[in-house]
Amino acid sequence: MDAAKKRVLVPVADDSEEIETACITDTLVRAGAEVVVASVSGNPLVKMSRGLKVMADCLIEECVDKEWDAVACPGGMPGAERLRDSEALTKILKAQSEKSKLTAAVCASPAVIFGAHGLLPKVATCYPVQKFKDTVGEAWVDEKAVVDGHIITGQGPGTSLHFALKIVESMYGREKAEEIGKALLLPL
Repeated sequence: MDAAKKRVLVPVADDSEEIETACITDTLVRAGAEVVVASVSGNPLVKMSRGLKVMADCLIEECVDKEWDAVACPGGMPGAERLRDSEALTKILKAQSEKSKLTAAVCASPAVIFGAHGLLPKVATCYPVQKFKDTVGEAWVDEKAVVDGHIITGQGPGTSLHFALKIVESMYGREKAEEIGKALLLPL
């Protein structure tokens, strides 16, 4: 891969949500990013929440102490809990946050992962069920995708392209996000 490309880490676990994972990876590749899908499950072959099998590029442990322009976590349950419980991913997410580098989560993951590790921003969204909204607390807003500083949160499978385009916009600018959105038949 081109050394100048922006690098995006997409961690996955057994029972991660496949629509969200596909939207994140596909949209960011279209933008020109080098996307690395990393399994937290100890095996590169991951069975997603609806049974789709995905072959990760590597294991999450190989991603620690590397520089990432963005880390984007799909949701899905109990996949989000498995991501939350990964020590290697937690270390990566905290390093991103300390450097104010782009960190993103969609569906259950803003509440389950960011909530558990003190990474929630002042304004966020998540899958709109009460238990997740309660975790996000007063920060919760009913929006498809929310940007608050270096943190992006999204609601779920049906809003995953909006979420991914917000990541593209944060990394490459509004014009690039609009270009990709138009190609995907999803104008911003």
